[in-house]
Amino acid sequence: MKNFRQQHRPKKSSLVIGRAAVIGALAAGPQLDRIYLDTKAQGQDINEIKGLASQKGVPVNYVPVAKLNAFNITDHEGCVAQIAKVQYHDLQDIISFVTEKGETPLFLVLDGITDIRNIGGIARTAYCTGVHAIIIPDKGVGALQEDAILTSAGALEMIPVCRVNSLMKAVDELHLNGIKVYASDMKSDKHIADVDFKDPCAIVMGSEEKGIYPALMKICDDRIKIPMAGDFESLNVSVATGIILYEAMKQRMS
Repeated sequence: MKNFRQQHRPKKSSLVIGRAAVIGALAAGPQLDRIYLDTKAQGQDINEIKGLASQKGVPVNYVPVAKLNAFNITDHEGCVAQIAKVQYHDLQDIISFVTEKGETPLFLVLDGITDIRNIGGIARTAYCTGVHAIIIPDKGVGALQEDAILTSAGALEMIPVCRVNSLMKAVDELHLNGIKVYASDMKSDKHIADVDFKDPCAIVMGSEEKGIYPALMKICDDRIKIPMAGDFESLNVSVATGIILYEAMKQRMS
């Protein structure tokens, strides 16, 4: 059995508690990381929360009431939101900002990576290698809260993060902007040294367990792999990301 590090209970100051308060935050308040709704919660205000969350791109997690009580609060009315520690950016805005500065875009796409230690390590390396933004889906990725920021040594507060409701659509948007998308795949025949990372590009990294979602892999421009001397199943995703990004940085610096 794997050993998972226990995550800290979020501070009460980082929570928005109750239906009216969450509606207010969605309408004009602080940016939210995600909303937790009691699976049995009903009513017009709950429907309003779902609608606003969809408009704002805030993930909604449906959980048993015990999960909400575990936040050590009793007045939640079946609804609690967590204030985002990371400020999320619009992908097209970041692409435009990078190109207007005259820089060559380099993006990192994370698919299904849930371990916050890996996410933190990846963010730290991405910041150090000149990645312009990290692209994550709104579901199926570890929460970018205190533990992730601590593991990243603060890099998650410095590198732009784009949260999208579909990685497929994000890849389409990258393509429309002339950005090639490479999928990391250990079964590929193309080594990372054979890729021209000096061109505008994005790199997709999948989880160690499931890899990249097949449909997402299919729409990438090419698959690339890290050559290994030993016969081993795979590298840790944070380590693999670092190797690929340093190859990209080496090419761009030369």
